[in-house]
Amino acid sequence: MMSLLQVNSSNFDAEVLQHDGLVLVDFFAPWCGPCMSLLPTIEEAAKNYDGKCKIVKVNVDDSQEVAMKYGIMSIPALKMFNKGELIDEKMGALPAADLSAWIDGLIG
Repeated sequence: MMSLLQVNSSNFDAEVLQHDGLVLVDFFAPWCGPCMSLLPTIEEAAKNYDGKCKIVKVNVDDSQEVAMKYGIMSIPALKMFNKGELIDEKMGALPAADLSAWIDGLIG
């Protein structure tokens, strides 16, 4: 299993906002049960969409500035960016099929 890039307040702009394409950001916390149950699904998606959609994770405890900027009130929260712009979002632990359908729809 590949390890996901963990992004924080210091590299969020470089890794997400300046990326020239789709970036899915998984806002999570290690103490959050649903977040941890979603993690294998996110890791699998990162492998399946390699080269089509960059997937990163943000620990809201370590990156409170980023979490506040994007209004993260509950986790897990998934936010999709395209060329630096927030284009869509989902809340909660999505089943793998729903996550794939969502990403496929945005890839076009």
